[in-house]
Amino acid sequence: MAGLFFTFFIAAAMTAVLDGQTLGGPMHGKVVVCYIASWATYRPEAGKYDIGDLEPSLCTHLVYSFAGLDEANMSIKSLDPWQDLEKNNGQVGYKGFVGLKQRYPHLKVTIAIGGWNEGSLKYSNMAAKKENREKFIKSVLAFLDNYKFDGLDLDWEYPARRDGKPEDRANYVTLVKELKEAFEPHNYILTAALGAGKDTMEAAYDLPKLSRYLDFIHMMCYDYHGTWDGVVGANAPLKGVDQDTLNVEFTIKYMLAHGVSPYKMVLGLPMYGRTFILQNPAEDKVEFGRTPVKNVGFKGPYTREAGFMGYNEICMELANQSHSWSHHWDHSSSTPYLRHNERVIVYDDAQSIAIKVKMAMSYGLGGLMVWSIDTDDFKGACAAPTNAYTTFTKTYGEIRDSPVLTEALKTLKLPDANRIENLSRRTAYVASNGKLFLRLPEPEYSNYALMRTINEATTLALEEKRIIDEMDRIMRENEIEHKPKPDSGSRAVSSMSLVLCLFLLFKLF
Repeated sequence: MAGLFFTFFIAAAMTAVLDGQTLGGPMHGKVVVCYIASWATYRPEAGKYDIGDLEPSLCTHLVYSFAGLDEANMSIKSLDPWQDLEKNNGQVGYKGFVGLKQRYPHLKVTIAIGGWNEGSLKYSNMAAKKENREKFIKSVLAFLDNYKFDGLDLDWEYPARRDGKPEDRANYVTLVKELKEAFEPHNYILTAALGAGKDTMEAAYDLPKLSRYLDFIHMMCYDYHGTWDGVVGANAPLKGVDQDTLNVEFTIKYMLAHGVSPYKMVLGLPMYGRTFILQNPAEDKVEFGRTPVKNVGFKGPYTREAGFMGYNEICMELANQSHSWSHHWDHSSSTPYLRHNERVIVYDDAQSIAIKVKMAMSYGLGGLMVWSIDTDDFKGACAAPTNAYTTFTKTYGEIRDSPVLTEALKTLKLPDANRIENLSRRTAYVASNGKLFLRLPEPEYSNYALMRTINEATTLALEEKRIIDEMDRIMRENEIEHKPKPDSGSRAVSSMSLVLCLFLLFKLF
């Protein structure tokens, strides 16, 4: 066959490996942090989430959410002792989730403290005084040792905001530094979930110092927009329009520009969407950032929170034939949305998730994080996603005829596509004609569509980046080779080189 080609074929027997994971966890080498909302166990019917619903092979880290702060003693505490400590003799809460490490030794299980409902003020008071910090750190060490967690995730929302004080910014660094020093003899993990809005990042975080002491920074790249804006907006837009700073790309660039190590950055992905009720049900067209909405959105049947719906609830709406939802795609933010009369659901699906994963890998980030795994389609009630990987086939189409790719394949030493044993390990191969063979996963999931997409897209993105980086290297070498020597006195460039450079620029950019 002339030129390059790709296939969507995948052997069913190899599905677990081709998803980018085994029972030992994801194989792509990046962090996949899965937050678990402990209160999901109280959701009704098919929304109820317990330890038996979890597939630990999809994650590298589990974060049990949330513990709280006892203001009287400045100590960490359970927010739901019956669920965390006592339910079914403790087999579901702390003990149950930590116990997963026996079967899945790759897992690290940490406890998150804080969250939106905990507020900011008491954490501000704790961090402000040395004696308070000492009490807190001592209690955390005892807590981790008692329940056998691997570490702590700080989810203070947010320093210097929500009744916090300006000095929280410096005090937060001091708290993190002292925690890190106390953790080191025990090899405990220390992470933090940071707000992703520009105003919050400026006020709350001394990013270079936090990057020094934290093992990972979990970037909460969602809730950029909601009913609080008064207009329809994307929950987690990939990019902004004009000078808009509320988007994933801006957050990544901001943190990198302010001294955060990319390998410590973990991009947060939402397993949920935001709901809106239009002010004018007869509105012809929904425009993000423009179309007015009421100040409260509608609820999902399981999560039962106004303005919020889990992906499992959203995909079931799509499967419900009695609801005439129309499906749309907002190109400016790379976001899908649904509309039925005055109701609008803005969310993330497999396609938008894959696009964000690709961006994260292009910046060399340490991995991905999800809030939260209990709102993925963990029951497998919905149809498998389609066209999840169009972002990769698009790039494929742009480079497939490039002569630079032919050169790159000679040095990349990709596996031979004709050897069946290779099909369980990679996504890119060299075919018998010396051309690129790209294998994409088939959408045959039974559950966890978004989580599986994350792992598959990570594998694809890393392979694509490896190929593109090699092509860039060849282009740079070609430019150097054809530059006139300083002592030649000539500024001429051969017509062949010029045509080649223009061709490559057109194809790649």
